[in-house]
Amino acid sequence: MLREVVVVLLVGLVAWAYQACYPPPPKICGTLGGPAITAPRIKLRDGRHLAYSETGVSKQTAKYKIIYIHGFSSSRHAISTLTNNSQGLIEELGLYLVSFDRPGYGESDPDSKRTPKSLALDVEELADHLGLGSKFYVMGFSMGGQAVWGVLNYIPHRLAGAALIAPVVNYWWPGFPANLSKEAYYMQLPQDQWTLRISHYTPCLTYLWNTQKLFPASAVAARKPQVYSQQDLHILSLAAGTQIINAEATQQGEFESLHRDLMIGFGSWEFDPMDLQNPFGNNNEGSVHLWHGDEDKMVPVTLQRYIAQKLPWIHYHELPGAGHLFPYIPFRIEAVLKALLLRDN
Repeated sequence: MLREVVVVLLVGLVAWAYQACYPPPPKICGTLGGPAITAPRIKLRDGRHLAYSETGVSKQTAKYKIIYIHGFSSSRHAISTLTNNSQGLIEELGLYLVSFDRPGYGESDPDSKRTPKSLALDVEELADHLGLGSKFYVMGFSMGGQAVWGVLNYIPHRLAGAALIAPVVNYWWPGFPANLSKEAYYMQLPQDQWTLRISHYTPCLTYLWNTQKLFPASAVAARKPQVYSQQDLHILSLAAGTQIINAEATQQGEFESLHRDLMIGFGSWEFDPMDLQNPFGNNNEGSVHLWHGDEDKMVPVTLQRYIAQKLPWIHYHELPGAGHLFPYIPFRIEAVLKALLLRDN
């Protein structure tokens, strides 16, 4: 009798573990029970759909064409929020901007095979579908800023310029000195240290860790006040009701959006950003900029300083007193745009 009870308990434990580790299937937009499709979308090489949003002047009259890559727990709408108070500059410079939902976010189909390379190719396909020409600009914020490294590595020939805005770093990039990356890693809250550790070493447990209730999971995903600087908290207080925090972002499920971001962003990459070469050489036909606040509590500034030292061809802009959300301050995002587009900045 005892043996039978033990067997039943073991079977139940295995069944629970299996169910706990494997996320439910995503709610695909446009399918039965899934969210409605409201955005324009393109069909990609593998049959997936990518939703996008356009703002600024028309493509036909634009002097500059920019693809924007949104961050963690955000969506294609972020670009409108960022530039809402900069319409005068957009008209003056002749800017066309397009942002897209990264795979699994908003209304873009999930991509269970997503990698830094596949996302870079998504950017290239979007540019070609929209007829942006042989070269275009790219900007990315936070986790979207991290994605710009993939664009610089895989499609540098398509770039007119690039801006990495408070880009997330991967503490396991081999180009970082071990002592520096370790010091920066331990600047995070313990629960975020565990979240990233699990995402890197045991990605199969990422869903389980972020949904279990015994221990606190990601403080960043939960938007705990401790992960924000004083400036960030002020920005959030002024931005109530805007698209900085967007419920639509994870409407297809958190695994294919937030959790896959963690697994890819902090997993093992096929390349090290510190090995990249200047995509523009010495011809001055474009530039790469990295912007970071020295009071960013989500991404340690020390690692950005090291990247700037290793890659001197990157124009590094460190902002005193700025936190992670500084691009939501109108004059800050305008400074990013001017530096990227105007050669005398």
